[in-house]
Amino acid sequence: MAALKIATGTYGITSALKRGEVQTGLPLEFVEVKAITTDGMRPMVRSLAFDICEMAFTTYLCARAAGKPLTAIPVFVTRNFHHWAAFINVKSGIKEPKDLEGRRVGVNRGYTVTTGLWVRGILQHEYGVDLEKITWMPTDEEHVAEFKAPGNVDHRFVGRSCADLLKSGELDAAIGDIRVDSPDVRPLIPDARQAGAAYYRKTGIYPINHSIVVKNAVLEAQPQVAVQLFNAFAASKASYLARLKAGRGLDKADEAALALGEIVGGDPFPLGVAANRKALEALVGFAVEQHMLPARLAPEDLFAANTRGLA
Repeated sequence: MAALKIATGTYGITSALKRGEVQTGLPLEFVEVKAITTDGMRPMVRSLAFDICEMAFTTYLCARAAGKPLTAIPVFVTRNFHHWAAFINVKSGIKEPKDLEGRRVGVNRGYTVTTGLWVRGILQHEYGVDLEKITWMPTDEEHVAEFKAPGNVDHRFVGRSCADLLKSGELDAAIGDIRVDSPDVRPLIPDARQAGAAYYRKTGIYPINHSIVVKNAVLEAQPQVAVQLFNAFAASKASYLARLKAGRGLDKADEAALALGEIVGGDPFPLGVAANRKALEALVGFAVEQHMLPARLAPEDLFAANTRGLA
């Protein structure tokens, strides 16, 4: 088999695999990219730049809707709760989520980023916000070039800094990983960690961010690659969980993984369709409501057939 080019970030869950400590049976050639979002996911959906690639799940859904020849395996390498990722300019007069209606709300990067989807879904379903009454203003182009944004998405700020726009007051609020050192900017939802934990206790939804996708041509030629990849990531995860359990030399990312495990009561990185069904159903539902998918898809239909029963 020819070498399989793979692009993925270096996280606790992927480290053992990338260091070659996991036997995969596959000729993987890891390609390091500067930013996995713009230098990995974007060229993957636009030109099939790699054989295997980490991909934001909403990017994958949009790619599927656009007919891109990619298929995911049920491996999720990044995930988090997203109540922290909504910010307001205090001078806007916004006091609570419903006050976002009628306002201009920035989206750090594209409208279709996964964090944006989760935040909007939470605002709609937990706080009663009418998403159609908000003008969403992304600051970057979409990964999937064919995506057609709904009418209440305004791209005039593409190329600008979401943080600067929020700080200046050109935006009333914004969602995403926005770092602003200003007394005029504060989180929309106070005590976000507790809000995320309460959301999980109420819904059982543990949000997914990034998965792994494979070119269909690879899977058509070698269907077993999907299972081998799943098993390789599972082994890499097991190595990481053992290191977390040992509790030695942990960094901030490791501490964050442990905190997520405390909220969900165990494994911070569950793999497979069954263990992630609620999150997948919510994600697909939000994608339909937010005009990223034309219709709902069953969770099983999103993944390579021979991986759907793996755990």
